[in-house]
Amino acid sequence: MDDKNLMEELLLLEKGVCDLFMHGTIESSTNNVHQAFGSALNDALCMQDSIYGKMSQKGWYKTEPAEQTKVDTLKAKFAAQ
Repeated sequence: MDDKNLMEELLLLEKGVCDLFMHGTIESSTNNVHQAFGSALNDALCMQDSIYGKMSQKGWYKTEPAEQTKVDTLKAKFAAQ
């Protein structure tokens, strides 16, 4: 497994962790539990952003800007709802 594959796996796992912590935050029954999950979610999101940043620097995770017409179409779609 090379570095790119390892980072892809780390990013995928971290996204899964974020999803679990988000649901834990939403479903928590007490304020203390909500805060604990919220804090863990924030930490996980920061780690996910860091992994993404490293991958982006190395050219392993490329994004393309959205076309303005597509952005406008989506805005109109959700504004109508």
